[in-house]
Amino acid sequence: MSTGKLDKVFPRLEEIPEAFRVGSPVEQREYLVNGELLRWDGPLATVRSPVYLTGDAGDEQVILGSTPLLDAEAAMAALNAAVDAYDHGQGLWPNLRVAERIQHVETFLAKMREQRDTVVRLLMWEIGKSLKDSEKEFDRTCDYIVDTIESLKELDRQSSRFQQVQGTIGQIRRVPLGVALCMGPYNYPLNETFTTLIPALIMGNTVVFKPAKFGVLLIRPLLEAFRDSFPPGVINVIYGRGRETVSALMASGKIDVFAFIGTHKGASDLKRLHPRPHRLRAALGLDAKNPGIVLPEVDLDNAVNEAITGALSFNGQRCTALKILFVHENVLGSFLEKFSAKLASLKPGMPWDTNAALTPLPEPGKVDYLNALLEDALSKGAKVVNEGGGEHRHSFFYPALLSPVSADMRLYHEEQFGPLVPVVPYRDVQEVIDYVQQSDYGQQLSIFGDNPAEVGRLVDAFVNQVGRININAQCQRGPDSYPFNGRKNSAEGTLSVHDALRVFSIRTLVASRGTPQSKALLNEIITNRHSVFISTDYIL
Repeated sequence: MSTGKLDKVFPRLEEIPEAFRVGSPVEQREYLVNGELLRWDGPLATVRSPVYLTGDAGDEQVILGSTPLLDAEAAMAALNAAVDAYDHGQGLWPNLRVAERIQHVETFLAKMREQRDTVVRLLMWEIGKSLKDSEKEFDRTCDYIVDTIESLKELDRQSSRFQQVQGTIGQIRRVPLGVALCMGPYNYPLNETFTTLIPALIMGNTVVFKPAKFGVLLIRPLLEAFRDSFPPGVINVIYGRGRETVSALMASGKIDVFAFIGTHKGASDLKRLHPRPHRLRAALGLDAKNPGIVLPEVDLDNAVNEAITGALSFNGQRCTALKILFVHENVLGSFLEKFSAKLASLKPGMPWDTNAALTPLPEPGKVDYLNALLEDALSKGAKVVNEGGGEHRHSFFYPALLSPVSADMRLYHEEQFGPLVPVVPYRDVQEVIDYVQQSDYGQQLSIFGDNPAEVGRLVDAFVNQVGRININAQCQRGPDSYPFNGRKNSAEGTLSVHDALRVFSIRTLVASRGTPQSKALLNEIITNRHSVFISTDYIL
């Protein structure tokens, strides 16, 4: 039975504050190749907002514009531009001094910051992210770029000295790998994408960048910044369906580094297309089914506060979201009661609405998928605990707290990536240990409890199963200085400000016998700056 929670969730046009309105649909035909904004005269993909407008004739979905549906030929032209710019490591970009590459990235950052208001508004309209979270994503991305620059300076300082071991003198520096393909996710189309794109660029790789499937138009304001900040061919931006563009790029064998955030199936399918898989370096952020474990001795208020944010921040559309909760039967009733009360206080609304915590979902078909998971769980004994849980209207799905969830339900195994909160009651914690050990995923988990012996035991049980264990805190990526990785089907490689620079580079050693003649030769090279690699420059 409907509670009417969503009857007035979508606004009339005149109810939208002037500062957050979008104008007429934008027909984007530009894409960036070899330092030029090229025009695409072929078919376009319609960009639909998850926001509907209410009118006298009913609700109508907002059309934001359109973007190019490039074909394989256009995508290959972008790849060839990147290949030529790298030029087997002899191109301008990979041979610039580190300080010079940093200057280019700093120029881009300054131009990017000029587009803050435009990008934030498009984040709200394209993927339904709240104003506060959209601003946070933009600002965090800028902070990440600054931190990456500082981390590279420190890395280069450490590399500016020579080592002498067993009569051999040498200098070790990190150099680029080649041509990188960077693809980000729709839930963080700016931040998650730039956590691979910027390290790839600043380490001297050339890049083909394909924006996420949603959150595409928001890259358009940055195309000129990319064009004007980097040499031709260093950064190339393509659009279109992956099976027509990215498949061709991977099958060419010209991609050296594959940075992808999405499903493990999608990553596997693309990696299989590469004819030289042993030469392909991959940095992958993939699926996750992060569990939250509530122990019998626990600060229940903290556990509920962290769990509700962990499960429902950005409507649960985060790889780091808590996607299944195991709650000890001794505290189950109190947990569900407190969780339901907290959930009821979350305000549904539009992204620009003050304090809106629940917003529309951008993915077409997502509401139907969530409803199918919900119906499956209900048919097998689960119940919706919270009032209005599971009600939906167009792109809006009101969160449902479900209990008891069991192993015969789809929701127990599948990553819902949305506002469904499955709660599994347990009596023996070994049930939870078995779940984590048998899971195909191993990104993170959260333990909520106050008993040191019990928490310590679980840490030891899980430390070889997941990439991060959070104690009395939700799962999350940050701070960006911490490693972000996963096991099993959840990731390949480690990303952090520090690690990403290493993912997109390789250590290379120049060595010589420590003879007087060799030292004289090296001193001459350094003094007269005959080499970019052999250098004792110290970046301040």
